[in-house]
Amino acid sequence: MKRQARGGGPTTVGAFSAKTMEEKADSAPEQSSQLRRRLERADLGAVPETRRALRELLRHWGRPGRSEIAELLTSELVTNALVHTDDDALVTATVGPRALRVEVRDFVARRPRMRIPNADDGIHGRGLVLVQSLADAWGVRAHGVGKAVWFELDAGTA
Repeated sequence: MKRQARGGGPTTVGAFSAKTMEEKADSAPEQSSQLRRRLERADLGAVPETRRALRELLRHWGRPGRSEIAELLTSELVTNALVHTDDDALVTATVGPRALRVEVRDFVARRPRMRIPNADDGIHGRGLVLVQSLADAWGVRAHGVGKAVWFELDAGTA
């Protein structure tokens, strides 16, 4: 189901679940842990480092396979931010008992474009398609300087 995220205004796009993690947090307090990392411009070595840190954060979270999906989607968003913006980025992953939210913020206002991958394009153009296919919710949110691309995974969804 495709729709606009609540509270995101006209700058939010993506496929969304009925309730985002922010809305769920309003209805019931949860214990959460957080990973926060600043990534330096064009530092693609930060991609596997971020995956390892996220894997550690998610060691006891969710059903089998959920953390691997989270690692893949986080890698895609981090890579996009570093390759397509030529600027620093900030990764924040917040995990609670019921959901994970990962946000990759960059400092370039240009919005990401979903591309239809083709065989001639090699490995390029698949990142947002993977996010759209595998995340329970995702979107793009404008910031004062730049944007944040985010996704959420429910812990119990298989």
